[in-house]
Amino acid sequence: MKNKQLTFALYFGNRGFFPESLIAVARNEMDAVVKNLGYGTLLMDAALTRFGAVDGTPDGLKYAQFLKENHGKYDGIILCLPNFGDENGAIAALEECGVPIMIQAYPDEFDKMSFAERRDSFCGKFSIMDVFCQYGLPFTTFQPHTVAPSTATFEQHVHQFAAVCRIVNRMKKMIVGAIGARTTAFKTVRFDELTLQQYGITTEALDLSEVFMRIRDVKTSGEPFKAKTERLKNYTNWNGVPPEKFEMLAKLGVVIDDIIEEYRMDCMALRCWIEIEKEIGVSPCVLLSELNDRGVVSACELDVCNAVPMFALNLASQTPATCLDWNNNYGDDPDKCILFHCGPVPQSMMTAKGDVIDHPMFAKSFGAGCGWGCNVGRIKPSPFTYASAKTTGGKLWCYLGEGEFTADPIPEEFFGCGGVAKINNLQNILEYIGHAGYRHHVGVTAGNVAVPVREAFTRYLGYELKTL
Repeated sequence: MKNKQLTFALYFGNRGFFPESLIAVARNEMDAVVKNLGYGTLLMDAALTRFGAVDGTPDGLKYAQFLKENHGKYDGIILCLPNFGDENGAIAALEECGVPIMIQAYPDEFDKMSFAERRDSFCGKFSIMDVFCQYGLPFTTFQPHTVAPSTATFEQHVHQFAAVCRIVNRMKKMIVGAIGARTTAFKTVRFDELTLQQYGITTEALDLSEVFMRIRDVKTSGEPFKAKTERLKNYTNWNGVPPEKFEMLAKLGVVIDDIIEEYRMDCMALRCWIEIEKEIGVSPCVLLSELNDRGVVSACELDVCNAVPMFALNLASQTPATCLDWNNNYGDDPDKCILFHCGPVPQSMMTAKGDVIDHPMFAKSFGAGCGWGCNVGRIKPSPFTYASAKTTGGKLWCYLGEGEFTADPIPEEFFGCGGVAKINNLQNILEYIGHAGYRHHVGVTAGNVAVPVREAFTRYLGYELKTL
């Protein structure tokens, strides 16, 4: 997965009643800290305003012009308050910035409380927040209310803010693919395209007949097919898979890649059964696994709504995401369950390479040999963040939480790829999911990234969110 380095425009607020000597120190410190954390910085020339900070509307307009001249070069703005700061200058500077804003306020030190040294950033931060609220300008703050840039806490804030920026800037306007119609039996994955469009999410829908026609045009002598076969051979274990089934999966993989690129899909959902199995004799589970592993977010069973939060989870964690079922209880432990799916779990989330088998569900229904592509394995222990979405009443609703994949065993005969999930208060969470009308699917990524996902969904993207 290729992760673009983010760049933050740095803004420094000032108010003339308060000590200006703090500004120069803050400019140097903030710039150095953010760069040391691996991000780029963009600073307005210090000579354009007194002390290189914004103090009043005229200075704010200069900063707004600076942003305009550097449009597209920054992903977010860190608004730094070395002292109280000026709220009118801040709104003039940032009202049209078009990217997330994080407000940071320096803490006062107990032995530096004289008039010449006291910052009062604690109070000034409220004034900035108040005016931003009046103007409807979204912004981000993290706890505690004041924090020094030199601290580990601020380092965490910057990384979380970077995740917010990745989500918001990619998802304000995005394309989700729907390859195939909704599986007739699965009313659970119904969704409203027009509702998604209100949130800037365009759905590009294709019929599976186009997939089958394109497969016939894939040349085994062509470079795309050769590259795909090489990638798949090295990706997982194919022992026992008939050569013609491997070839068909490679062709299907080439076609899906082409469709995703052609329609500029940011993420997608595939109708993965039963037509693919009956028409071309394979199951695409392992292809979804491989797509997810390289950061191309892909949900199964045409669950378009779950592809959206999966994309957010992927952007937040910068690691793959996957679509799983809330599938089994784990003995009588009320806070554990088995999360599972047939094989779309990315290799990087698994304990080892998977094993491609003939999907037992399709072998039972249609006869052996039509479901090669189920990727069997286990999910490795790690903290994880989960989310799901639905469209109801013209709004996009989501839930969000965190848990842990444990090292608890799953019986060998359990097919597909599963993991034992430990989630505090799980029984109440399951009750909420069911009574709120969410589907049996859930998007999952490794790591604890609920904080930036929640911030992006609620502050900037306007999703209706329940934190579990």
